[in-house]
Amino acid sequence: MVVPQLAMYEEELNQIQNVVDRLIKDANAKTVFIVDNNGQLIAASGDVDNLDTTSLASLTAGAETSGMAKQLKENNVATQSGEGEEGTLYMQLVSCRIILAVNFDSRTSLGLVRLRVRKACEELNHISEVLLKKAQETGADSPLTEITDEDIDNMFRD
Repeated sequence: MVVPQLAMYEEELNQIQNVVDRLIKDANAKTVFIVDNNGQLIAASGDVDNLDTTSLASLTAGAETSGMAKQLKENNVATQSGEGEEGTLYMQLVSCRIILAVNFDSRTSLGLVRLRVRKACEELNHISEVLLKKAQETGADSPLTEITDEDIDNMFRD
């Protein structure tokens, strides 16, 4: 299945950030971030000031579970978690387009995180559907449809 590129609009980006900000509090997590399937950071909340979020986003997309599931001949592997010495990372694939990652420590539990992530994923799925509809509606009206290969070649000529 080919997944279309996700276009982001300000309204939906603000909604996604609100979901992330709420999840950090509701799950009592250290950090929460959302990455698209290309490794671009969409939103983050929590202790992210001292993190290299660009590298983190790329690594998260690389660790996304659907590719591993295909290799293992498994269907519907949408979550992954790993426990370290000082915390746990829980990742959830959302609508085949984005990855929700939650980093938490002993102040909370995996059960609470999973419960709160489930609710957040419902909201994120809805936002993703709206984005997809907007992309389909505005696809023909996009100014990029007017650009030809010749135009691009002309831009890079000496």
